[in-house]
Amino acid sequence: MDKSMMKGIAVGGLAMVVLGASGVTGYQALTKPKFADVVAVKEVRDTVVTPQERCGYVQTRRQVPVKDENRLAGTVIGGVAGGLLGNQIGGGNGKKVLTVAGAVAGGYAGNQVQKNLQQNDVVTTSERRCKTVNLKSQKLVGYDVTYRLEGQDGTVRTSFKPGHTLPVKDGQVVTTPPTDLRS
Repeated sequence: MDKSMMKGIAVGGLAMVVLGASGVTGYQALTKPKFADVVAVKEVRDTVVTPQERCGYVQTRRQVPVKDENRLAGTVIGGVAGGLLGNQIGGGNGKKVLTVAGAVAGGYAGNQVQKNLQQNDVVTTSERRCKTVNLKSQKLVGYDVTYRLEGQDGTVRTSFKPGHTLPVKDGQVVTTPPTDLRS
């Protein structure tokens, strides 16, 4: 056998090994599944809390500021009226006593009347009051997808709702959204 024949056999043998290996790899690639069956899809949601200010009007009652804190006007007017009344009733020295007693009693009564009037002198106003309330809502985060690939179940989270199958590339489930869902 000459050298060129030996080289030819070696190169041919090597070519057969390469072709055989690529044939096995190609066969495996052709027989690997291209899709995984979707078994279940569950929405995943998060609770989102959003603070919001709520305002409204409330009726409030306040006492009007008192101008005559000592109630002098009521005391004086009551005293004068009581004194005049006492003066009309009595006679002689009794007239003086009744005038003084009427003035004292009238002064006290006038003071109390003014006190009651001042306490009941209120004004009603509307005041705006605000408070912060937390509004809760649900936000869709994604989908937990249970799939079956070559008899084995697995779970992945996707950002899109899948159909009946998920694509498989190099033996792995593809979780990126299809191009028609990306827009």
